[in-house]
Amino acid sequence: MLQAMGIYKSYGTLPILKGVDLHVAQGEIVSLVGASGAGKSTLLHIVGTLDKPDRGTVAIRGVDIGGLTAKQLSAFRNEHIGFVFQFHHLLPEFTALENVCIPAYIKKVAPREAEQRAFELLELLGVAHRKDHKPGELSGGEQQRVAVARALVNRPAVVLADEPSGNLDSENAASLHQLFVDLRNQLNQTFVVVTHNEELAGIADRVVHIKDGVIEPDQL
Repeated sequence: MLQAMGIYKSYGTLPILKGVDLHVAQGEIVSLVGASGAGKSTLLHIVGTLDKPDRGTVAIRGVDIGGLTAKQLSAFRNEHIGFVFQFHHLLPEFTALENVCIPAYIKKVAPREAEQRAFELLELLGVAHRKDHKPGELSGGEQQRVAVARALVNRPAVVLADEPSGNLDSENAASLHQLFVDLRNQLNQTFVVVTHNEELAGIADRVVHIKDGVIEPDQL
């Protein structure tokens, strides 16, 4: 479902990724782990089309994203890739429901359909009762669940999460980890998660260890 082949990336004279291959199956949860500077987030940004490799190819649902124009790439990213970040990035002036709807609005989904889908996701994630609250009125755990709903609203091929529990206390972090498993089981949703959290890495179907810009042999 997701294939990255021969990915190289340098910033200036500093090599970050040195020929990385990553294959992720539909419905799989994969954790990317490694020391700071190992290249985890760089790889995530490249497979998420937020950055381009110096060499190598990335294909999602059979589409080689390197062959897309900037406009096509933006539309593809919105439709097929969901993002969850450590710091939520919810828009403070909008309600929880409106925040979840934004990617659907960008996709030009009809407002009523977008709002129905957003509400169903908030309900699934246990925060539908907070739909009319703005981010500043939500707890950290609630904000992160709204961010997960936003990532799912367009039924993406893959959700990419970069340290999603890094800003949560242990109770909310554990809840988020279980949420990813539940979403995979209920929706057959694919996740690629960058994390330093051993518990979150441990719930994955597969742990990919990155060291000095290369992937080490699987240790599961």
